[in-house]
This record gives sequence, C-alpha cells and structure tokens, in this order.
Amino acid sequence: MSSLITEDEISHETDIVWLEDIDTLDYVRQSLDRLPTRKGKPAYHRDGRMVGYAILGTTAKPSRASGTFRRRVFWLLPHDRDSQPQGLYAKSAPAEAVDPRTLEPRLKGVKTERSEGGPLSPAIHEHRTSA
Repeated sequence: MSSLITEDEISHETDIVWLEDIDTLDYVRQSLDRLPTRKGKPAYHRDGRMVGYAILGTTAKPSRASGTFRRRVFWLLPHDRDSQPQGLYAKSAPAEAVDPRTLEPRLKGVKTERSEGGPLSPAIHEHRTSA
C-alpha cells in the first residue's frame, strides 16, 4: 500500500513506464510486487488492469531468499472511478491510491484533491517542487 512504501524500497528506481495516458486518470493504485527482473513489463495477476510499472537500476539487489526484486506496479480495478465514475470511489479513493501526476522514480506519490474526487489541485505542483 502507498503509505507502507518507504523511500528506501523505491530508491533503486530509474524510470516509470506508463501503459496508459495518466492525464485521464484521477488516481492509480500502487503496490510493491516481487518480480523476477529489474525491468520489463511484469506479468499481471489481479482483476482489472496494469497501467504502469517501475524499472530498477543495476544497483537493486534481489532478495536472498527468493531471488526476486521488489518493484512498484500501478493498477486499477474494474470498480475504480475511471470505469465507474458514479460508483464506490466517486468522491474518494482507495487506501493505496495516489495521483499519478505526483509519481516519479523514487517518489512515492500523494493523494490530491483530484484523486479524492475533487478538482485538479496545486498540490501536484507543490509535491514535485518539494521532492
């Protein structure tokens, strides 16, 4: 979940690859997944769809136990606001959701007024300049 992702866990990111136009999305869900590689499009095993993923640099070390890498994956479920604008998240966002415009490699991202169902807010710009 976004609040559980630490700066240290994403410190080896070099890029974020978006599979969709994030300007049309009010929020995306993010999670740290155990993946077999540092880069490349990972397999996706949830309901809904993957909308992006992080690429890790060569300094990222695999887990000693599993040989996997912890990488961020960004996704949406079928009942999220982009698919059901008047549904469950019409005026809120799930716990692991962040505004995709606040995401960059090594930055966790934040919830903004827009991600909570409001207008595009200056918090996006404030987040980028303070990071």
